[in-house]
Amino acid sequence: MTAVSVLAAPASLNAVIDNLRNVIVGLLVALATLFLTVGGVRYILAGGDPGEVEAAKKTLRYAALGYGIAVLAPLLVSVLKGIVGS
Repeated sequence: MTAVSVLAAPASLNAVIDNLRNVIVGLLVALATLFLTVGGVRYILAGGDPGEVEAAKKTLRYAALGYGIAVLAPLLVSVLKGIVGS
């Protein structure tokens, strides 16, 4: 007899939605952190150039927007659950 590892199937639609939410939030946070890092490096390396400073600030705004969306993701999922009815 051989041992076979089987991935457990989600128990319900709620479990699938929660797992999907967790993956999406993780990706959003990772992407926002990348934008935050790039924006910070651009700001440091701008050297006083107003165009580069503005581009760096815009990148930092996008990072903040990404973090905001990641924070609101559970709320959006609960609204979707209410619409779907699960």
